[in-house]
Amino acid sequence: MDVLSKQFLSHLGQEITNSESSPSISVDTNNNSQKVTVLVIGGGGREHALCHALQRSPSCETVLCAPGNAGIASSGNATCISDLEVYDGAAVISFCRKMGVRLVVVGPEAPLVAGLTNELVKAGIPTFGPSAEAAALEGSKNFMKHLCDKYDIPTAKYKTFTDPSTAKQYIQEQGAPIVIKADGLAAGKGVTVAMTLEEANEAVDSMLVKGDFGSAGCRVIVEEFLEGEEASFFALVDGENAIPLESAQDHKRVGDGDTGPNTGGMGAYSPAPIITKELQSIVMDSIIIPTVKGTSAEGCKFVGVLYAGLMIEKKSGMPKLIEYNVRFGDPECQVLMVRLESDLVQVLLSACRGELSGLSLNWSPGSAMVVVMASNGYPGSYEKGTVIENLQEAELAAPGIKIFHAGTAFDSEGKFIAIGGACSWGYSQGK
Repeated sequence: MDVLSKQFLSHLGQEITNSESSPSISVDTNNNSQKVTVLVIGGGGREHALCHALQRSPSCETVLCAPGNAGIASSGNATCISDLEVYDGAAVISFCRKMGVRLVVVGPEAPLVAGLTNELVKAGIPTFGPSAEAAALEGSKNFMKHLCDKYDIPTAKYKTFTDPSTAKQYIQEQGAPIVIKADGLAAGKGVTVAMTLEEANEAVDSMLVKGDFGSAGCRVIVEEFLEGEEASFFALVDGENAIPLESAQDHKRVGDGDTGPNTGGMGAYSPAPIITKELQSIVMDSIIIPTVKGTSAEGCKFVGVLYAGLMIEKKSGMPKLIEYNVRFGDPECQVLMVRLESDLVQVLLSACRGELSGLSLNWSPGSAMVVVMASNGYPGSYEKGTVIENLQEAELAAPGIKIFHAGTAFDSEGKFIAIGGACSWGYSQGK
């Protein structure tokens, strides 16, 4: 990873000269007389931000994070449990009972799709995150599209294929540009926006012939290309009710000026002007609420965060659903968590209990932004094991800066090193 240079610090300081730290947290509920031990599952920037927000909750006793990362451990935001096998439901249940955990927050999608929530809820442990059946909204794009068809949720026209020849014939009929998607989880890399027929056919071969995405790509969705502006929309769901979170927007291309390949996210900001109050109401009524009611009707009630990737169509100005994620987005989670003023523990417990109806969230009136520092070569083949320097200096460069870690570890000398692609995150917040 590149050293966090004085030039970057100077630039960051100029960006946030008028920043302030977030105000004190306000609590939305009186049900916080007994403090709660919370376990966060995951070890990325999203989980670091969640630990940071949970620790600030008045009703939080302590935060544990499994496996966590070096930055989470050193920040004091949580105690990291690096040896807990988070895909082993019995091990997680045993740990929760031993430590008196009264709320589990599952960060990444993979444990959700694998059914960790099912096991924890069956054991009587309140868990924020959907069941495996409801997590299919992200785990299978085909499932999500069928739900849209059945419950009249606006989305791009599509067809699903397992045979490459018929997929290519459909592509030829539709023409380019066109979008090719792997059905399953592909770490954010299973989508090709093909501007030519050749690109589209190559994407089909990559998934269905070469098997580049394994089982995730054994079925592909070919869908129409939507022109407009993308937007991220987040809602908390308790199985029957949903409440919107504040708006946020991320930037996915790796290079300055929106250039280069897509990544998991190189930065984000909140609020996002594209999500107006009018648009928020339309999205809730036409996309989020029908999804909540639809999953409930299908026997797989959704509890957790619905993260809708939207396209605001250029022609109509109306939103269409591109895809669902079933957890907080990253890096959007980071800018949302630093703006949240409500007691996050109580909010998430309310979702687990089916008690979100009538609940309102308090947010800082300021803005927040995050810029990702990534290893050389990311998102392709990137350097590993390089030392990350000047992190303490960065946090002190101006008021209101917080460094969130993803993909970091300690070396033998106790220095931070990069073991993943995108490793450290900063935010600024101002009135």
